[in-house]
Amino acid sequence: MFRSIFRAAAAGSECHHQLHRLNAAASLLSSLNYSSKNSKSAVTKANKKTKSKDAKADDASSAASDDFDSRLDEGARARALAFDENDPSLDVGPDGRSLFTSSPSLSELTRKDACTYIKFNMDKLKAVLPEGLPVGMEKEFEESMRSALLVRQSFLDLRDNFRRIVDPPSWPSDKAPKVRKQVVLDGPVSCGKSIALSMLVNWARDEGWLVFYAPKGREWTHGGFYYKNPQTGLWDTPVQAEKILKDFRMWNEGHLKKLLCQIDDPIPLGEGAGVGWMKEVDSMTMPVGATLDDLVKTGIDHTHAAVGVVVRLRKELSLVKDMPVLFAIDQYNNWFTFSEYEEPVTFHSCRQIHARELSTVNAYRSMMHDDMMVGAFSHSTAVGKLRKELPDVPADARVNFPRYSLDEAAAVCHYYLRQRLVHREAFSEESWKKVYYLANGNGSEMRWLIPLMR
Repeated sequence: MFRSIFRAAAAGSECHHQLHRLNAAASLLSSLNYSSKNSKSAVTKANKKTKSKDAKADDASSAASDDFDSRLDEGARARALAFDENDPSLDVGPDGRSLFTSSPSLSELTRKDACTYIKFNMDKLKAVLPEGLPVGMEKEFEESMRSALLVRQSFLDLRDNFRRIVDPPSWPSDKAPKVRKQVVLDGPVSCGKSIALSMLVNWARDEGWLVFYAPKGREWTHGGFYYKNPQTGLWDTPVQAEKILKDFRMWNEGHLKKLLCQIDDPIPLGEGAGVGWMKEVDSMTMPVGATLDDLVKTGIDHTHAAVGVVVRLRKELSLVKDMPVLFAIDQYNNWFTFSEYEEPVTFHSCRQIHARELSTVNAYRSMMHDDMMVGAFSHSTAVGKLRKELPDVPADARVNFPRYSLDEAAAVCHYYLRQRLVHREAFSEESWKKVYYLANGNGSEMRWLIPLMR
């Protein structure tokens, strides 16, 4: 009897627990039905995030794979080029001519060397151009994996022009070609103006000339500290002035130590970079027997004298007679437009300062003198088109620097073939001519198109 009672009680308890479980399950299902829309969107968002992360991971892995493949290809190409150095039969240009000139220096190049390549030692090149290499030259060396440049007829004409000024040939006066002491290199974008100017500086320094080379004329008009000098009415830029002097001294120090200062007038002092004016001192005088190197070091060591020394240096260099002096300014067109600096006019407005109002630019921009000077335009700096007749520039100084001719393009394409920028199976006269006409003789565009040849 008691056994039946206990069994009935246990069965009732089990039914109660089962009913409780069913009620809990029902409430859970009802809650799930109620939040089904939200959970679905959450699941969808989670899936999208997962897919997005997966896609980004795939893109990253793909980019990393492409980058690895490109590095692998460059490494294999570098090894192949190193192996090719032992095979002179590959150094063949168009029509079977030699691709590289046998002349060891720019001074010994002749017109027969046009449309060939001249090799450079990179360490020596950086030593002779410590101010910096042009961007186009660095890209050419990087892409071709060789320190070599095309010998162009336009560069030989430029070099011979200045060579005839210093060493006039014994020709009859009626047959002697016209020489220009002042030259402005103009022409299309990426036609080689900056490279030609740097090669001219390299040649002149190898000849023992004193060369004032400014490869980045735009920096004279941008950045740094500037203020208006009440004595001159011009704007001084002491930070740029100090850099100008340091760059000039790096290569020319040996020449400067041999040249004495010829101007005894005191050098005006200005406001230093971030330190204000000197108290009760407005000028300084160089000691008797001081050299041009002493003058330059004074401008480097004393920020108040930096701008005054740069201006004085321009006058001193025009008096040097012991050796030829050449002024070479790249990005020269930046000196005929507005600078980055502004002068407050009212509380709400400013006036943009023109480059000619800067003391340093004002001292070096003019070509109305008897000194040798070359300026190269740089259209990549987005200055804009200037008028044909420029102030302070002789009317006949502007020379149009051409793009590659067909003969030069042939040599360039064969050189890129030699440097394995294109496969030999895809290379043909028809294909490289298509590249030439498509790029319209533009050097950088041809260098970009050549590897696409199929």
